Amino acid sequence: MNADGKEPSPGGAEPDGQVGQSAGRDERQAVRLAVRGVGKFFGSRLVLRDVSVEARAGEALLVVGGNGAGKTTLLKIMAGLTRASAGTVEPFAEPERCAYLGHATFLYPRLSARANLLFWGRMYGRAPGREDIDAVLSRVGLLRAADEPAGTFSRGMAQRLNLARVFLVDPQLVFLDEPGTGLDPASQELLRREITAFKASGAAVVWVSHHLAADLPFAERVLHLKDTRVAYSGPASDFNAEVLAC
Repeated sequence: MNADGKEPSPGGAEPDGQVGQSAGRDERQAVRLAVRGVGKFFGSRLVLRDVSVEARAGEALLVVGGNGAGKTTLLKIMAGLTRASAGTVEPFAEPERCAYLGHATFLYPRLSARANLLFWGRMYGRAPGREDIDAVLSRVGLLRAADEPAGTFSRGMAQRLNLARVFLVDPQLVFLDEPGTGLDPASQELLRREITAFKASGAAVVWVSHHLAADLPFAERVLHLKDTRVAYSGPASDFNAEVLAC
């Protein structure tokens, strides 16, 4: 019996409510991807040297740096699209629940928006119904254009459709390579809103950005690459954005 007169839980276990809260905290803090000592050569040119970082559930990791710093190369290595020359990349998310959103939209121009999503859903081993597809099209504001060929879409519309493709897989790990490039303000606002939604669902977001001032408030952690190395890796609140102007 405890000092307060209550019997201890068997094995020192927490009460049911506390167990649920602890499980929720553990899930939010879970590592979705671990990068250890990664290096990359293109021929004889060193692009990345000894990069280590983690992507955690419920957080956005903002990857920043000057032109040629290796941001996109690192993202592709993390996503399994390019091999590292050294080091390890260990994902802890289900492969079918990883999504990549980059400069290319990966859309088929002759197919309608709805047909594109049906194709990509099946590529991920899913069988989305019309209601599922219409739900994600509505979420990105494209339901009225559902039957229009994707090749007629503006850059903003195409990127919205690409974002809808990501929604279909209910991702645990999301890679974003400058997704806001060429987007109108409304589409950029939608993108940031959905990044917040990804985090709220427990996904880890790895996000390459050139719009630091606008995107930093949406990130929990920052990885700053400079001269092939990690110049900073830590909380977004402690990152000095002025160093990128130097």
